[in-house]
Amino acid sequence: MNWSRLTVLSKFLIVAFIVGIIAALIYWLSPGLKVEESKQLDGIEVTDGDVNNVTNASEIALPGKNRSSLVADKPLVRMAAYAWNAQSGIIASNGGPFTTKGSMMEANGVNLEIIRQDWLSELRNLQLKFVEDFDNGQEYPNQGVFAIMMMGDGAPYYISSVQQALDDKYGKGKYHLQVVGSVGLSYGEDKLIGPPKWKLDPQTIKGSLISTVIGDGDWVTSVNYAFANGVKVNPDPATYDPDAVNFYPSANDDYIESAKELIKSQKEGWAIPLKEIKNNKLTGKTINKKIDGCATWTPGDKMVFDALNGFTDIVSTKEFNNQMATTVIAVKEWAVKHPDIVSNILKSAYTASNQIKQYDSWRRRAAECVTKTYEMEDADYWYGMFKGQKGEKSGISYNMGGSRVFNLADANQYYGITDGVNRYKAVYDQVSYYLRELNPAGFNQNVKRIVPYSEAVNLDFIKRIKDIDAGKAYTVDYTQKAKTVLASGEWQINFSSGRASLQPDAKDVLEQIFNLLIQAEDAKLEMVGHTDNVGNREKNFVLSQSRAEAVKTYLMRKGIPNSRFQKVEGKGQDEPTASNSTSSGRAKNRRVVVTLLK
Repeated sequence: MNWSRLTVLSKFLIVAFIVGIIAALIYWLSPGLKVEESKQLDGIEVTDGDVNNVTNASEIALPGKNRSSLVADKPLVRMAAYAWNAQSGIIASNGGPFTTKGSMMEANGVNLEIIRQDWLSELRNLQLKFVEDFDNGQEYPNQGVFAIMMMGDGAPYYISSVQQALDDKYGKGKYHLQVVGSVGLSYGEDKLIGPPKWKLDPQTIKGSLISTVIGDGDWVTSVNYAFANGVKVNPDPATYDPDAVNFYPSANDDYIESAKELIKSQKEGWAIPLKEIKNNKLTGKTINKKIDGCATWTPGDKMVFDALNGFTDIVSTKEFNNQMATTVIAVKEWAVKHPDIVSNILKSAYTASNQIKQYDSWRRRAAECVTKTYEMEDADYWYGMFKGQKGEKSGISYNMGGSRVFNLADANQYYGITDGVNRYKAVYDQVSYYLRELNPAGFNQNVKRIVPYSEAVNLDFIKRIKDIDAGKAYTVDYTQKAKTVLASGEWQINFSSGRASLQPDAKDVLEQIFNLLIQAEDAKLEMVGHTDNVGNREKNFVLSQSRAEAVKTYLMRKGIPNSRFQKVEGKGQDEPTASNSTSSGRAKNRRVVVTLLK
């Protein structure tokens, strides 16, 4: 190319192009310029909202221990699941890992194998293997699993990532995964573990490094706790932000490894080299950071408390109890081809679960079935952990375990079939929001699309269930005054200037608050409005009250009952959190504080 013969315009474009490439390389490669941003998102701590119905029923004979011969001629179908006590109902309905004589599954003509698998990646591989054999013409593939069971709040991550793999291999839209129902609920079993100061002063969690399975339910619990208390989350596991909560991805996506990593770090001094960031820019320093806490579940929690001093449960699914249902995710195309099998599996689980709710003999038999299925611990261990256990070490108390099982009334209520309040949709949408906004470990670069709730959940299999009493839906009693603060979060809810009318963009924030309040059904609410100091002090007091009332009205129209609101008031301009001398400070002072109490 002869430079002298080029026009002025051509020279300008070539120079601009080269400068652009150099600038882009500097932006991507130089320290301090390009990192995943730590974020503070709209979130709120959720608490004790019980989906816990009991349908009176006569005691049914316990399932036997020998494999059923009555369903031996039926096609064998397989499901895989973590070792997780919240699955006690469906495991008891099967009599253990295989369908046994006298079990609910046998009675409903199902020949089922339940496979333990603690690695999320292997759960994924088992379903992908099933799809491969199904695609090759096998009606009942003898490898892989047609369904897995996992935390329902982990479903947006799991379904969306597996859907990407299915689309890449078979073409877009040929095969899908769908939630077909839930059979239990974690009620304390899943938890964030850390030093007691995190519970006494949530701000001290800043700068911590927590081992967990990123994207799974325990990660969500930790994220919720941080956001509920105004603490940023660093979504990049390769960096360390001292002003945010940081996460370390546990080996093999295994919750047991989360516990082991915390123990190893605390006892042996094991540390992870991480690139330091401040104000969302790399500093050029590498920090060797020990693991400070973990998010795990039983038996991971017991492992930690047995091995370490100075740790407790910071927050769990006893507080976030509508968050984490034991959710069945099936291959859609196979499930819709065999709806009776899917519905009868759920029917069996709901029948056995209702027995577990009423009869200790069933709870003990369920613990035996869980022991045989997971091949770990003993029946007394799982029986005790199902109810939940308390402990104390070096003067620090802690909680372990805690699970619920779902009968049909619970399932109908949880999905809003009976009362119109779809608790699971609130969970699914909130976690999808976290994935989209936080982009944990480059999720949005690896997965082209988060599968929306409308495509990810199919309630037809629950609605097909007949011949068992669905019972009556549980209702929450809000008559008692709540005194204990669980969390207090501040939201920038945009109103028209000088008025209490909501701006259109405020609806997005309010939807996030509503989604999480649905998970917090037993929590009572206090709402306090605040303004900046622009205008008359007395008018600002009235305006702050009106804005708090506007938020209350919006939430009531969405279905939050009036009886949940323990206090709604305004404080005007008297309690600023930032300087009113700047526009950014005034914006921070125009806020509504939502506090959850029990």
